[in-house]
Amino acid sequence: QVQLVESGGGLVQAGGSLRLSCAASGRTFTSGWFRQAPGKEREFVAGIRWSGGTIAYAESVKGRFTISRDNAKNTVYLQMNSLKPEDTAVYYCAATQRRTTNWALGPYDYWGQGTQVTVSS
Repeated sequence: QVQLVESGGGLVQAGGSLRLSCAASGRTFTSGWFRQAPGKEREFVAGIRWSGGTIAYAESVKGRFTISRDNAKNTVYLQMNSLKPEDTAVYYCAATQRRTTNWALGPYDYWGQGTQVTVSS
């Protein structure tokens, strides 16, 4: 069983930046970031494979968010720039040891507890 712990959320003004971290207790092959805003369904934000060479982003964050990983630390990052009020949500890290997981649909076997990101206008 792999445990995921997110950190780095907070309150920021529109146009600002935040970096989220997701530390895993073990190795995982595919990692992703999801978010859920109040009253909305959870949505895929970004994903990355073990090598770091295969990455995917939701259209709404392309060009603003960057996902990366440090395999030596079993940690995945989400650098969020040019934040907008509509980025406000609880952000969740997800991971799996599967090699063929669909980015948005999963399945992901492990989930973090979530970290709140609030962007003020």
